[in-house]
Amino acid sequence: MKKIFHLFIAFILVAFSIKSPAQTKSPKLENSLLWEVSGNGLSKPSYLYGTIHMICSSDYFLTEKNKKALESSEKLVLEINFSDPKEMSEMQQLAMGKEPLSKKLTPEQLTKLDAILKKTTGMTVQQVDSFSLLTVMSLISMKSFGCADLKFYEMEFIEQAKKRTIEIGGLETVKEQFGMFDKAYSTDEMISMLEESTPEESAKLVSAYKTENIDLMFDFTTDKKYTSEKTKKIILEERNLNWAKNMPEIMKKQSVFFAVGSAHLAGEFGVINLLRKAGYKVKPILN
Repeated sequence: MKKIFHLFIAFILVAFSIKSPAQTKSPKLENSLLWEVSGNGLSKPSYLYGTIHMICSSDYFLTEKNKKALESSEKLVLEINFSDPKEMSEMQQLAMGKEPLSKKLTPEQLTKLDAILKKTTGMTVQQVDSFSLLTVMSLISMKSFGCADLKFYEMEFIEQAKKRTIEIGGLETVKEQFGMFDKAYSTDEMISMLEESTPEESAKLVSAYKTENIDLMFDFTTDKKYTSEKTKKIILEERNLNWAKNMPEIMKKQSVFFAVGSAHLAGEFGVINLLRKAGYKVKPILN
């Protein structure tokens, strides 16, 4: 049951970590996964952390600066509140497709998906027929990490928050993310994304993450060759703008540790730049 539970969490996290749209260049950011947000009327600083969501246990790390920031915060806010039973129930329901893939996809799409599955997971399209395409995407993406033992940053943060009995929240809901993803990509685009989810791509991402190079991670996880202007607007711009709009009210009440995908930090419409434009001082914590 624990393995299945982690799979449900993984598929929604990974789906929003791979091949997002490219954005206009913005000033280079320092190499740091952790950023302090202060000023503009805040009585206490809050923190913004860029996560890779999942990583092989052998590559997992959490620096002392991140531990200190989390320990000093009074609330943990993730993209989705995975500690909320209602959100977990919604996620499990949405993991299953509204209709079998054999009915949803064309014969050509099924053939492509079957080939990708066999190559990456050893499974066939018949074995995942009842799943949503997003769930299949997760299965393939998880395999691209090349290890059986994965650790999930969000779950580690939740465990620490529960030990300290601090509040846990989310910037959006599972339903909102699924709805957004359905609007952003066509079936053909999703299958193209699956073809690009390779061990080499994952290795590059992990390497950049371990050096805390969020600009490089942004470059790896954005590629305009695979997306449209519509996708760019829905996947990154609208979400980042919405988060940056809602974060001030959350930070005003207490010191908050925000943990979101690293690709959301950099870029012209990245959360760091948007918060700075809103009048906040956002600086990297380097040690």
